[in-house]
Amino acid sequence: MEISLVLAAVAAIAFALLQGMDIRRMPVTDPRIAEIGGFIRSGAMAYLRRQYMVLAVFVAALAVALAVIPGLGLPTALAFVMGALFSVIAGYCGMRAATAANTRTAQAAGQGLEPAFRAAFSGGSVMGLMVVGLGALGVSSVYLLNPGNLNVLTGFSLGASSIALFCRVGGGIYTKAADVGADLVGKVEAGIPDVGDNVGDVAGMGSDLFESYVGCIVSALLLAVVWGGNQALPYVLGLVAAGILASILGIFVVKVAKAKNAQLTLNMGTYLSSVLLVIAAFLLGGLLEKGIQAFAAVVSGIAAGLLIGKLTEVYTSGQYKPVREIAGACSTGAATNILSGLSYGMLSTVWPVLVLATAILVAYAFCGTFGIALAAVGMLATVGMVISVDAYGPVADNAGGIAEMSGQPAAAREVTDHLDQVGNTTAAIGKGFSIGSAALTALALFASYAMAADLTAIDILDPRVMAGLLIGGMLSFLFSALTISSVSRAANRMIDEVRRQLREFPGIMAGTQKPDYARCVDISTRAAIREMLLPGLIAIASPVAVGLLLGKEALAGLLAGATVTGVLLAIMMANSGGAWDNAKKHIEEGHGGGKGSDEHKAAVIGDTVGDPLKDTAGPSINILIKLMSMVALALAAWLGAGGAGGRAAEFLHILH
Repeated sequence: MEISLVLAAVAAIAFALLQGMDIRRMPVTDPRIAEIGGFIRSGAMAYLRRQYMVLAVFVAALAVALAVIPGLGLPTALAFVMGALFSVIAGYCGMRAATAANTRTAQAAGQGLEPAFRAAFSGGSVMGLMVVGLGALGVSSVYLLNPGNLNVLTGFSLGASSIALFCRVGGGIYTKAADVGADLVGKVEAGIPDVGDNVGDVAGMGSDLFESYVGCIVSALLLAVVWGGNQALPYVLGLVAAGILASILGIFVVKVAKAKNAQLTLNMGTYLSSVLLVIAAFLLGGLLEKGIQAFAAVVSGIAAGLLIGKLTEVYTSGQYKPVREIAGACSTGAATNILSGLSYGMLSTVWPVLVLATAILVAYAFCGTFGIALAAVGMLATVGMVISVDAYGPVADNAGGIAEMSGQPAAAREVTDHLDQVGNTTAAIGKGFSIGSAALTALALFASYAMAADLTAIDILDPRVMAGLLIGGMLSFLFSALTISSVSRAANRMIDEVRRQLREFPGIMAGTQKPDYARCVDISTRAAIREMLLPGLIAIASPVAVGLLLGKEALAGLLAGATVTGVLLAIMMANSGGAWDNAKKHIEEGHGGGKGSDEHKAAVIGDTVGDPLKDTAGPSINILIKLMSMVALALAAWLGAGGAGGRAAEFLHILH
């Protein structure tokens, strides 16, 4: 099965490269489209290069630390570097493809919906295929190079987690500083119809789900040995390989389908991939004595992923009541719009949490803690298709801005508007999926940590555990506060710069002068690089500090507290932000006054508030809870051997 997984991973990477070549063959004949797309592309790639230079120093330092920690050593450190490198490569390739597809989509919109949709989806599919290809190739390579030593895989997963956090936080700050400044100055103050959004969260989402994908595979492999011995390992590897092939087939079907309705076409690919995975999971059950039980656990994860996606669509799509009521609240101003969005965001936590709880109970009933890991693998095995659908959204979003700024005909703009609205919904669904997968992955990693640290139960009456619970619950709020305030500070500088340019260069509004794009890109880049460091360091240092000072039980409490509050906060913020975004789109379509009306201005305010919630703070919490679990797992062997026990006992004795 190891070789099958390697072959499936290579097939995904090869298909991604073919998709990238297909994008580049699409012509861009409009010079204005090429020019604007070039600004977006150069800014995004310049940011990524500067971010990766900073992260290279961090990765090198942490690799040295891992190499000298007892129980980890050089193999784990090398696996850590490999995980970080593969995550970087996946994000970089995905961003290059997405920014190339922006202009092709805007150009193809003049020919109709189908060619524009195909261009946008091709751009997104490169990210999806590279994530699963490199993730599976990395896990299988480390597995083959370290036979009998599954613990080394935690290094690879930790590397992926570390990069994911910084990419998600930094990328969110970069894009949302630009979006907030553009919305408040461009749309509200200056009355520009659509200033166009900057590059979306392609690399951030890719790194996020790359981390979840790798994390759930690693935790499943670690728990498989305990549940079914070595015979369970081929089942996990075969399931991952089947998910890759199912994603490739789903992407291919979407590519060749007649896209009369973009949302239905994307749903068709998603559902096809899931059905194929269910069939594969059943057939692979023959490898196990308890194949039916394992199959049931996998199906519980697949069903949970699909249900959470649908529930997210209900709360964030303009076709349903919540978004329409939020849009209606704009008739009485921005305040009622924000209140309505917040209340629906809180309400939207109910059903996804119940779905997750049901999936956890079902999976555990059939296969114990290994079942929870299998549910996570089931949810994430077709993540190649999920990311392709999600990354399509930022491509369509940018294509709409490019079409507007380049003065494309109304018919072309109608096409990009349709693609953009569908993209808003797919992006929201992707965030809901990533939150659900983060919860299952974090729980699977938690079970792996408990096993490695020799914890059989956690007593919440233990003051160390209670302290850990409270600290963990607080960290989600602290992390959110830091990321939101980072966007606010960066956006303030962006607003000042946009106002300055509009004031000093009146020809910008008349179309006779070009804005200083480079200055705006530099503001976002500097802010993102600077502001991403503190949240990232907190996420890594917190479990280390609690584990060393209070012991392994307190660290378990920390993980539990962070997971509970983190999942709820992430769902609320992602769905509120997505609903505000589509409420604005709903009004722009002519409902309640249309563009330029008072209702639209109120909707823009709500969308601006929601931007850092749905694209920076909310998604970053996913990575926070998984990264802390992965750090704990890396330290588990030492803590379980009593490495911090003496310190914890001494600390409590002093308090007493």
